[in-house]
Amino acid sequence: MKQELATQLLRSGEITRRDFAAKTASSLLGVGLLGQSLTNKSFAAFEGSSKLKQVATAKNVIYLYMSGGQSHMDTWDPKEGVETAGPTKPIKTSADGVRISEYLPLTAQQMHHGTVLNSVTSTQGAHEQGNYMMHTSYDMRGTIRHPAMGAWLNVFQGGGNSTLPNFVFIGNDSRHPGAGFFPAAQAPLYVNNPENGLKNVKLQPGLTEDKFQARMKLADDLDKDFRSTFPHRNVKAYADMYDDAMAMMKSEDLKAFDLTEEPAALRAQYGKESFGQGCLLARRLVERGVRFVEVSLGGWDTHNANFVAVPERCDTLDKALSALIGDLYNRGLLEETLIVLTSEFGRTPDINQNAGRDHYPKAFSAVMFGGGVKGGYTYGKTDKEGREVVENKVKIPDLNASIAYALGLPLDQVIYSPSKRPFTIADKGQPVLDLFA
Repeated sequence: MKQELATQLLRSGEITRRDFAAKTASSLLGVGLLGQSLTNKSFAAFEGSSKLKQVATAKNVIYLYMSGGQSHMDTWDPKEGVETAGPTKPIKTSADGVRISEYLPLTAQQMHHGTVLNSVTSTQGAHEQGNYMMHTSYDMRGTIRHPAMGAWLNVFQGGGNSTLPNFVFIGNDSRHPGAGFFPAAQAPLYVNNPENGLKNVKLQPGLTEDKFQARMKLADDLDKDFRSTFPHRNVKAYADMYDDAMAMMKSEDLKAFDLTEEPAALRAQYGKESFGQGCLLARRLVERGVRFVEVSLGGWDTHNANFVAVPERCDTLDKALSALIGDLYNRGLLEETLIVLTSEFGRTPDINQNAGRDHYPKAFSAVMFGGGVKGGYTYGKTDKEGREVVENKVKIPDLNASIAYALGLPLDQVIYSPSKRPFTIADKGQPVLDLFA
């Protein structure tokens, strides 16, 4: 019925398609799409946004976030014959001409599936600000909170599994921007420990389905006056949360969160740590239609003993990442799933007095696998000491624009926040087309 009415209105010329989209966004999302009232000044702010469109190369994203600032010098961009290299040695990979750190031998065997970006650069050298910019493309401000990519995907495309959340975060990082200025319904489901599954999704012992439904009806009746008196989006989001939770409780796909269904040998291959099991859970979720899953791995803030801590972190990462790539490939899911690995910044080429590396946003690395990107490819370059980007600089908004481009999201679509400020998905970032096959 709603679809028929919309079609009739559009055909009759009573409202334009842009007006209809704006009204729909305002009512359903609590935000507004670009409308005729946008001033020239506001529009000028987004003249640099990419107009590029394409059919999506990726359906899903598994986003692996290396929290703390991963050393590019000791992982994806190792050097040789210079003092800044330290003891880390590069090794050959399954892709001709692509070399990565000796601490990632299993991933080295999978590099024919992926692209290394060795020319990422940021303007943010503090953890919280760097984390925020990497997730949102925007500087952190006290007056507004911007959405992460999974929330933008929800708003623009939705889809996925009707009874499971479309956006899941696995880890313990409390700094995640979540839904930003979008309604709470677009926020990720947070899973602290992947091995514990979801808590409180079953009826309490002794509580029958009939009693549960009666209690929910009573709660709904008691809330009606409050909802009618305060018809705000946050109030509605609170009510919608109950509906979504109840739908998820009854979903057959809740078993996706039960890792005990996986063979012990495969679980071991991913690694026993939470990150490895989180990557396995991410595979199980995208297999069931969840479209954006982030898994975090901390411990990369190596101001001290970098050459002790990095090999330990890489051991955890190497098992999980190589297993994830191989598992997705064997199941025919790698072509439609984009794996992105990144961090808030890199570490200094210079080694400090504590045998550590400090914060270094000027040059660092990211990696992509599957999802339509080139296999066995290196994009961008730093100088021989790893200090400066000397070829194909990629700014944070460009990296995020590339992810959005792979998903087929509109990079130039302006959306108003509830405070009437206009934003696009990756600010003025430009997708790096050379990454795609």
